[in-house]
Amino acid sequence: MSRKSSLSLTEQLKPYVAPFRFDGKGTFHLASKKTGDRGGLDKEEGETILDALRGHLNDFQQRLWAQDRWSLLVILQGMDAAGKDSAIKGIFEGVNPQGCEVISFKQPNGHELDHDFMWRSMVALPERGRIGIFNRSYYEECLVTRVHPEFLAQEKIPHRLVTKNIWRERYADISAIERYLSRNGTVILKFFLNVSRKEQRERFLDRLDQPSKNWKFSMNDINERGWWPRYMAVYQDIVRHTSTEFAPWHVVPADHKWFARVVIGSTIVSALEGLNLHFPRLGKASLQEFKQVRKALENEGKGGARRKARVKKA
Repeated sequence: MSRKSSLSLTEQLKPYVAPFRFDGKGTFHLASKKTGDRGGLDKEEGETILDALRGHLNDFQQRLWAQDRWSLLVILQGMDAAGKDSAIKGIFEGVNPQGCEVISFKQPNGHELDHDFMWRSMVALPERGRIGIFNRSYYEECLVTRVHPEFLAQEKIPHRLVTKNIWRERYADISAIERYLSRNGTVILKFFLNVSRKEQRERFLDRLDQPSKNWKFSMNDINERGWWPRYMAVYQDIVRHTSTEFAPWHVVPADHKWFARVVIGSTIVSALEGLNLHFPRLGKASLQEFKQVRKALENEGKGGARRKARVKKA
């Protein structure tokens, strides 16, 4: 990625965005997606690109904040140890925390269960000018609750509303809400970190071997690993039914964390560049006022210098 290239930034980043984007057109088979893809890069090249992406992201975030028109919602989904936490840390390093917020959705509490399944996500949406990052999201309510029906039973939905069509209905509800948000200035970027079962095993072993990572490990992670085929089938169904032009899914090869960050970072930067973000332009009245303020400040400085000169003479 070169600053001297005649190609736009989006065009330069296209090889790390387009192959992994699915907007609902055509067919989608998760098994055909390579988890170990590196986009023809080695790690050193990837780190160089990522470093440049951080600089662009920092610049775009400042413009997003100042313009105060758009908001960005980044959704990260994936199996345990897919690299969601490290992706957030690695990509958003250096971004002003005042304009960026990370929300990690755990198992819903009693208060959240007294609301509809989208409620807790809706109250956490980013304001205009801000970036919101959902580490897991409302898609868990079509994922975990489908793999484990006992969790769906805890949601207190009237029995006659829980039919065989509930998942299609939830997909439709989610797509309708995402369409509504996009029409109101929220850019939605959804990422599924596609890690292989073999790589997940290696990462779990690493967590066990390193005392500094022991806290990340849970026996529940192993229990959920046993449901791997079912989770993959449900993820495939989610991507097939909720990918749209206004809220596409990006299926990210996640066996190499550095390349996953390149894909996610490239997608975010490309989307922000497409918004034509700029700092607010001041009107003539404001510019005239600035001239008066500048003159007053400069005169104040001259007055201070004269006072110092008189003290020295005395």
